[in-house]
Amino acid sequence: MDRGVLEGDPHSVIEGMIIGGYAMGAHEGVIYVREEYPLAVARLSEAILQAQRADLLGKDILGSGFAFNISITKGAGAFVCGEETALIASIEGRVGEPRPRPPYPAEKGLWGKPTCINNVETWATVPVIVQRGGAWLSAIGTAKSKGTKVFSLVGNVVNTALIEVPMGTTLADVVNEIGGGVPAGRVCKAVQTGGPSGGCIPAEKLDLPVDYESLAQAGSIMGSGGMIVMDDHTCMVDIAKYFLGFLEDESCGKCFSCRVGTQRMKEIVDRISKGSGSEEDLRLLEDLAWMVGETSMCGLGQSAPNPVLTTLRYFRDEYLAHIRDHRCPAKVCKELITYTIDPVICNGCGACISLCSGSAILGEKNKLHTIEQAKCNKCGSCLETCNFDAVLVN
Repeated sequence: MDRGVLEGDPHSVIEGMIIGGYAMGAHEGVIYVREEYPLAVARLSEAILQAQRADLLGKDILGSGFAFNISITKGAGAFVCGEETALIASIEGRVGEPRPRPPYPAEKGLWGKPTCINNVETWATVPVIVQRGGAWLSAIGTAKSKGTKVFSLVGNVVNTALIEVPMGTTLADVVNEIGGGVPAGRVCKAVQTGGPSGGCIPAEKLDLPVDYESLAQAGSIMGSGGMIVMDDHTCMVDIAKYFLGFLEDESCGKCFSCRVGTQRMKEIVDRISKGSGSEEDLRLLEDLAWMVGETSMCGLGQSAPNPVLTTLRYFRDEYLAHIRDHRCPAKVCKELITYTIDPVICNGCGACISLCSGSAILGEKNKLHTIEQAKCNKCGSCLETCNFDAVLVN
């Protein structure tokens, strides 16, 4: 959603930074943006040129005696560079790794100078607050979480979009009123908030207001503003494994607890997803998650346990089904499912044979097909291509 602001209204960010620079006596501004966002970079560059031509950037802005310039630094997209000290290191041309604090960036930041760091959404809000006043903003949201929040609403929902809602809006309103609910024939199972290191909130808690305090109590975070809706075809063990894999890859490796802890958590969840885990693994997983969260240096490691702890907290029965019954209730984990063909429904159309990547489907045209389990790699192409619902997942 920050990319949406940079692409759609870059001048709001530039104006906010100029105001911020004037208020704190800073004369240099830096916008750090991923190089994978070429449109955002192009529009920011053009907006900076337009501001310079309008005498809103440069020396002696509008005859005020105040000078302010903005430059753009393109990053490589490392997730850890969302942490302010890692971001500073990246801008300076060093490896994007966090450093211990103090000193804080406000005391010693970019090039050793005092530095104020805020994200795109914050800077874009500054001009509106200055124009309308703090009382106006305080009238929106909750007692402790003021204003609005932009989310990227995606997943198993009818309307996927960038949305802006007042703080305190319930998850149910976001999913059902704005998102249009989950597609027909499916049921909402959970909503994950906060990006890859956010938590999974079950459907029975959709009346939860979206604010910093409520999300923290539920085990999640506001984070980067991601919001993923999941339906009843989602395996929560698989979801935890997916996000742990991402966080393992994105860990800078500086902290032993984060570098090794995310690997071990991923290994345990992967073992459970294959039906070879034990109940002792769940206790180990919880202890390990606590250790990673408490001893990691930056926000990546500190929030990395969220996908694990929330799925264990709200969907423990799914973990136990994988462990005790060697069964994936959502029929997602490959090692625990089997594809077969219903002999009554199959009419031998041959569509599944042509797409089977493992050449595991046997049968002649207009005759019953069967799946040779030894060759089946469980790619799921037969299930997707069958127009007669003859492929069964057990």
